Amino acid sequence: MKLYTTARAPNPRRVEIFLAEKGITDLERVEIDLAGHVHFGADHQARNPFARVPVLELPDGRYLSESRAICTWLEAQHPEPNLMGVDAVERAFIEEADRRAEYFLLIPIAMAVRHQHPGLAVLEQPQFPEYGRSQAAKLAEYLARFDELLGRQPWLAGERYTIADITAWCALEFGRGLLKLKPADLGYANLAAWRERMAARPAVAG
Repeated sequence: MKLYTTARAPNPRRVEIFLAEKGITDLERVEIDLAGHVHFGADHQARNPFARVPVLELPDGRYLSESRAICTWLEAQHPEPNLMGVDAVERAFIEEADRRAEYFLLIPIAMAVRHQHPGLAVLEQPQFPEYGRSQAAKLAEYLARFDELLGRQPWLAGERYTIADITAWCALEFGRGLLKLKPADLGYANLAAWRERMAARPAVAG
């Protein structure tokens, strides 16, 4: 199997951490140069017509091109350690937490970065800086809600670590690098403590 990916982007990083947590090491990586617009080439668009990464080439030659779908497939092939729920009820609550991490962290952070950072102008044309600023402003409300949640439980979906924590980590680290977003500096003590727990995990640190 092959994983078409790129370094540092949050969705590819999401899959990489998931792979590391599962101990999956037999994937061939193919680096896609986003700055060079390789993802818009005919070869990559044959894998994913929406010209995004990551893309997983399956053993039967088909392609999965959404990070959550890739993780779902990997979870089915490698059930342990479980990261997405052991039964229908737990899977539903983990998916709820993961979707919240996507909608209220990953998407607004990505839009704030892509529409404001001059280095990403090559990927986001046209850029709308005012829209980017509006997304960054909304983060204060969202971060407060996540901080409150993490004051009641250690992980985003409850008492154990799941894919929702991976998604939130990738979002916040993307914001940390390009928006200088640091929960501790903003007074979000519970988020900061969660970040320390995350950073201590070998799959995340690696």
